[in-house]
Order: sequence, then C-alpha cells, then structure tokens
Amino acid sequence: MDVTVIATSLPALARDLGQDPITLKLALTSYVVSLGVFIPISGWVADKVGARTIFRSAMITFMTGSILCALSDSLLTFVAARFLQGIGGAMMVPVGRIIIVRSVSKAELVKAISYLTLPSLMGPVIGPPLGGFITTYFHWRWIFLINIPICILGLYLAGRYIQNFREEDPAPLDVKGFLLTACGGGVAMLGFSLIGNHLVPQAWPIIMCVVGSVALFFYFRHAMRSEYPLLDLRLLKIPTLRASVLGGSLFRVGLGAVPFLLPLALQEGLGLNPFEAGTITCASAFGAMFMKALASMVLRRYGFRTVLMVNAVFAGMAIASYGIFSSHTPYFVMLLVVLLGGFFPSLQFTCLNSIAYADISNRDAGRATSLASVVQQLSLGMGVTIAGLVLQISNYLQGHATIVEADFWPAFLAVGLFSVASVPVTARLPKNAGLELTRSRGSSK
Repeated sequence: MDVTVIATSLPALARDLGQDPITLKLALTSYVVSLGVFIPISGWVADKVGARTIFRSAMITFMTGSILCALSDSLLTFVAARFLQGIGGAMMVPVGRIIIVRSVSKAELVKAISYLTLPSLMGPVIGPPLGGFITTYFHWRWIFLINIPICILGLYLAGRYIQNFREEDPAPLDVKGFLLTACGGGVAMLGFSLIGNHLVPQAWPIIMCVVGSVALFFYFRHAMRSEYPLLDLRLLKIPTLRASVLGGSLFRVGLGAVPFLLPLALQEGLGLNPFEAGTITCASAFGAMFMKALASMVLRRYGFRTVLMVNAVFAGMAIASYGIFSSHTPYFVMLLVVLLGGFFPSLQFTCLNSIAYADISNRDAGRATSLASVVQQLSLGMGVTIAGLVLQISNYLQGHATIVEADFWPAFLAVGLFSVASVPVTARLPKNAGLELTRSRGSSK
C-alpha cells in the first residue's frame, strides 16, 4: 500500500517540495536502492538471528521511516526517509518468503504463494484511491502516517503466529560481497535515476553508473570464486531459477513503471485530480485478485513454460495500451482497460515467484530468495527510471514546455516491450518445468 499510495500523490508532493514531478521518481528509486543494498544480507541475518526477530525489527524500521517521510520538508530529507523505509522493506519481503518456503511442501507452494500475495493485493486496491483522497481533501503527509497502525498490528500478528526459523549452522557472511553489491547496485541505480535531472552536474550520473558497473563486475568475479558468496550466482545454473530471475527481471522492468507512470499520466496528462486517478489505478488490483483464484488451475492445464511465454505478450500489450488514454477517453473505458491490465501481470507474478523454488532445497531457500529478491527489486526500480527517462526524451523531442498528454504513449510502449522481451528467456525452459508444483496434494508422491 505504501508504494501505491505515494504514486497518486507525487505531483502534489513535487509542488510542495518545489520539484518537477518526474524528479520525484527519486522517491521511488531511493526506496528500491535501499532494497537492493540490504536484501542480500536479509537471508543470512534471518538464518543467524531468526526469521521472526528480523521480520518484526524490519516493521519497526519501516514505521520509523514512514514517520520521517511525513515530517520531511525537502527533497533530500524525503529521499533519505524513503531510503530508511527501504531498509525495513528489504528485510520484510524476502524473510516473509523464506518463512513460507520452509513451512509448506512443494506440492502446495503455488497455492501458498497465491495466499501470500492475495492479502498484499489489498494494498494496491486501497492505496491509490486512499492516497488520492487524502491528497485531494487533506494533505499528502497523512498518507505516511497510516502505516503506523498497520505496522503495530503486524508486530502483534508476527509475534503470535510466526515461528522464529533459523539455521543451526549458517554460512559466514560475505562482507566483501556485501560491500561490492552495495556499491554496485546502489550507486548504479542512483546514477541512472539522476540522468536527465538538473539536481547535480550531468557528469556525476555517468561517473556513478560507471563506478557501479565496475563494482558489479568485480562482484561477479568474486562470487564465482567464493565458497559462500552473498548472492550465489551459481544458483542461476538451475533452469527454473534462471528463468524466474532473468526472464522475470525483464518483465518487472515493464511492470515496475506502471505505479509511477499511470498516475502521472492521468493527472499531468489528462488533468484528473489525485482521487480520480487513484480510483482508476486501483482497478488493476481487482483484476489481479481475480486471476489469483485461477492461477493454479491455469498452470495445471498449460504448464509454467507456456503460460510464462504467452502471458508475457498479453501483459506487455496491456501495459502499452495505457498509452492510448486521452482526455476524450471515457472514465469507464479507462477503468475497464486498467482492470484487464492487472489480470495478466498477476498471473505472471505467481508463475515467476513459484517456479523460482521448483528445484531449490530448503537449505538453499535463503540464498535463492535473496538473489531473486535483489534482481526483482532492482528491475522494478529500473522500470521507474527507464519510464521517466523515455518520458523526458519524448517531452523534449516534441518540444513541449511542460508534460502533456502526447508525451506518455512512447513511455508506455517502451516499458510494455520489456515484458515481451522476457519470452526468449522463458522459452528455454523444459516443457515439464515446475511439474511438481502443479500437482495436487493427492498426486504428489
């Protein structure tokens, strides 16, 4: 909910902080950069200290970051507060997956992943209209304060229902790997986010991208030689995990742009107020919820490989179709298109998140989760960055003084093509990939 609730408030937030709306993509990417830095150690810390302990500590960190976001009065303080929120998110999401993977059998994993994501789909339903309502009729600062009661409830539920899973003898922490991935992923992502902005001299983003890329190259060499690398790239030799991580990264670049690009298009391009934009944006979550009920049946009927290939094309077309919206498009039509736009990405997410663990042992669950989560979050962040950059280029080439309706369709088309680009990766899966995950409990012998 925190991600989607802020999306509809970005234009108002930008005006209050004296910034251009596109510049506020830093508010989204700073959160993702924090995830990219701290997710790699989340699996190790959970194995060492205990999953429940880390899960609850993450909630407290996230709540503190939310309070600081509400108190921010400049872009710098706001971005820093979002970074702190990301530290909490970096520990919550992958640790939650580890808990699920270690609690259920592989025959029930698809169903468990669907149950796991179903409550989280309520966030995208509630977030956009709630954020739009608060921004339109109250003030954007209140959208961060609503996290406080949610986190308090989460602390209570985690303490009551989650076991404190831990490994008896976890591998030693790869400190060198942590420093290289933190520098590589964090600096490179910030560099890409700053391209095209006027916040810093334009040589800085280029230098940051180069430094980050070099650090990632040295991490790759280190990971291939280390006995216990922070992100074990050797796990990508497993076909199902490789398809989930690499193919999923391309898909998520496209989808990650939508929470940033769609509310911005509806408000800055079509002139809707934040509440109207929020009610349209949240429609995709209803489509996603409907698909969750059908995911297991579709996978049993067609298999992971076919679904991942065909559905990626439909998902890309759905994202690109948002670019046809204009000031003459009826409200109901936009609502229906966005509703269908949530249907296909939801199925893709369930497939990608489930097949990642098809051939992973419980012992490797933490390392696989950290690797998959880092790539996933960085891909979502790259989606925001790429969408913002294409939007800026489109605006410049068309010679518009401000962002207008005609500037958005190239950005939606570009990010939609990223989803389609995942097809060649998932096409390399064997036809029976993930077969064990699609069996019913009675047939899993």
